[in-house]
Amino acid sequence: MNAQPDTSAMQVDAGFNIPCPTTVPSLKGKVSDVEWALRVQLAATYRLCATYGWTDLVFTHISARLPDEDGEHRFLINPYGVMFDEMTASALVKIDMDGKICQDTPYFINPAGFTIHSAVHMAREDAGCVIHVHTPYGMAVSAQKKGLRRYTQMSMQVYDDLAYHDYEGIALELDERERIVANLGTKSLLMLRNHGTLTVGKTCGVAFLRMYFLENACKAQIFAQSVGGEELLHEEPEDMGHRVYQQGAAAFVPGMGDNLVWPGLMRKLARSNPGYDH
Repeated sequence: MNAQPDTSAMQVDAGFNIPCPTTVPSLKGKVSDVEWALRVQLAATYRLCATYGWTDLVFTHISARLPDEDGEHRFLINPYGVMFDEMTASALVKIDMDGKICQDTPYFINPAGFTIHSAVHMAREDAGCVIHVHTPYGMAVSAQKKGLRRYTQMSMQVYDDLAYHDYEGIALELDERERIVANLGTKSLLMLRNHGTLTVGKTCGVAFLRMYFLENACKAQIFAQSVGGEELLHEEPEDMGHRVYQQGAAAFVPGMGDNLVWPGLMRKLARSNPGYDH
C-alpha cells in the first residue's frame, strides 16, 4: 500500500514522478464491477468538465462515493498531477474518510481536495458525486456581495437550491469541514465565496447537470452586468424564482434530466476524447 507523501515538505526541485494515466495498468477485473462502473463514470465526468472548460489545471476535484466496505466509507478522487482531459478510470485514487489511500497506486492526492469533498460525502447520504471547480464566471459571481441573481431562467432553476460558504483560505484545515457542511445544509449547490462553486448529486450525471446550470447562470450574469449597473438590469422577484425552481426541479431527479443528457455526453466523449475507460 503506497503511503501518501508529505507534500508540505517537498521542495520545488524534488522532481515529482507523475505517470501518464494511460500507462497505469488497468484495474478492470481487479476491482468489483460496481467500483469499476463508478470509476468509468467519474473519469468521464472529469473529461466532460475539461470539454466545457471547467478546469484549473490540476487544482480542483471531482469525487464519487463508493459503496461501504466492511462499514468503511471510501471514495474516489483525482490523482494530483493528472489533467482533467486525460483522466482514466484506473488512475483515480481510492481513499477513506481520513484521507488514507486504500489501493496500490503511483499517485498521491491534494489535501485541499480531501478536506472539502470528505466533508460533503460524510454528511450527505445523497452525495454520490461532488464537483468543485474554479471557473472565471463562478469565481466572479462568488466575489459579489449579492451572489447569484435572478436575472435568467437558468439562474432561477438553481437559485433556491444554492447555499454560500465564506472564504477561509485554501481548504487545508480539517475543522473547516463542519462549517462547509453547516452552510451547505440540505441544498445541492454551494457558492464558496471568493473561491469557486460546488455541486452535489446522487449520480455523476446529476452533479454534472447542476454544475452546467450553475456555471451558465454565472456566465450569463457576468455578461448581463457588463452592460452597466443594476439600474439597467431586470431581476425577477422571489416568487417567480420559487416558481421556476419548482418547474425545473424534475431535471435534477436521478433518472430524469441526467438520463436525457448523459448518454449523449458519453457519445460526445467517444467521438472527441476516448480512453477514459482505461
